[in-house]
Amino acid sequence: MTPRFFYLTTCGSLIGLIFLCLAWELRLAPIHPGGSWLVLKCVPLLAPLFGILNGRRYTYQWSSMLILLYFAEGIVRTSTDAGIGQFLAVGEILLAIAFFSAAIGYVRATRYC
Repeated sequence: MTPRFFYLTTCGSLIGLIFLCLAWELRLAPIHPGGSWLVLKCVPLLAPLFGILNGRRYTYQWSSMLILLYFAEGIVRTSTDAGIGQFLAVGEILLAIAFFSAAIGYVRATRYC
């Protein structure tokens, strides 16, 4: 696979994860009615956004470790939430896996560039 594929997959999954977290905690299944402070979990995802969009290898490397926190949260909330929250947690897991896999693929594909 080409670096372009990994780049597009990483960008899409990161942006999707940002929007999923915002929608989840503000509208779809907030812990408290009307939203909660848990929406601030989206802020760390903004840190690697510009580096990912610009294709910086170093950002891909460290953000692949950051994304594992969201994977872990998805695992926990899959087992503790019910209803739509559980489905959103599965979506979070899938987006985190897509991001992690594509970021590692991008780093490996651009290793000698």
